[in-house]
Amino acid sequence: METISDKLSNNRKITYRKRRPFEKIVYGVIWLLAIAVLALVLYFIATILIRGIPAISWTFLTTASNPIKQTTGIFPSIANTLYIIFFTLLLSVPIGVGGAIYLNEYAANKRLVRIIEFATETLAGIPSILYGVFGYVAFCILFDLKVSLIAGVLTLTIMVLPIMIRTSQEALRAVPKSYREGALGIGATKWYMVRTILLPSSLKGILTGIILSIGRMVGESAALLLVAGNSANYMPQANVFAQMAGSGSTLSVELYTYATSRGRNDIAFGIAAVLIVIVIALNLLTRTVARKLNKK
Repeated sequence: METISDKLSNNRKITYRKRRPFEKIVYGVIWLLAIAVLALVLYFIATILIRGIPAISWTFLTTASNPIKQTTGIFPSIANTLYIIFFTLLLSVPIGVGGAIYLNEYAANKRLVRIIEFATETLAGIPSILYGVFGYVAFCILFDLKVSLIAGVLTLTIMVLPIMIRTSQEALRAVPKSYREGALGIGATKWYMVRTILLPSSLKGILTGIILSIGRMVGESAALLLVAGNSANYMPQANVFAQMAGSGSTLSVELYTYATSRGRNDIAFGIAAVLIVIVIALNLLTRTVARKLNKK
């Protein structure tokens, strides 16, 4: 005689059989979309490299543009881009990760935490040109930094902080509570627990925030046109601080300039190829550093 539990089990099996073809279709669509996105990305990268590599030469990479000799070089833009990335990360990573740690582990006023989280989510969606206008008014005029790379660094720091804080917060929240309770239960201080348990366990999520921030910094042009300038005809100075005090064009700004006002699409594709290589190299370097820190 069939029991109630057997009937329920049979009904589940029938339901599972009915859903299985539909699930196969859904999985098939998901895989198809994933393959389409991957193919689009590969096509995008391949097109840029194929059209950009012919424009790249040793002179192109190691000299500055000279209108008199009618030569094109992007070394000043490469140096300016690396300077801006380095100094922006130097400011944004400690502030962003430290802010996320405070909001997650130390802040007692939950209402204030919710307000700050709402503010960071809102700021993450603001168009970059608005950051550029704010940076120009605040840093270039109010603080008298003029149009300079340091003004660009400060503007980009404000721009990427919401991304850094939110991704770091999510990474810290993903760490199981048992890790915290276990460390505190054996007598560890809260800061020791954060430094030795939370940060190593959430390093991958924090790394994701850093990579996203680098991507936004490298691709930013609208804000930097306003606060950092578009001059790229002079070789970098030996004094880094003197270089940062002057104006300069990054690779993304140069790409925009060559593709629009100058109409040199061949040079623009060459700059785009260099940008892709730099982004890939920086991502690999970041992952390598994180892997070594994890081993330690």
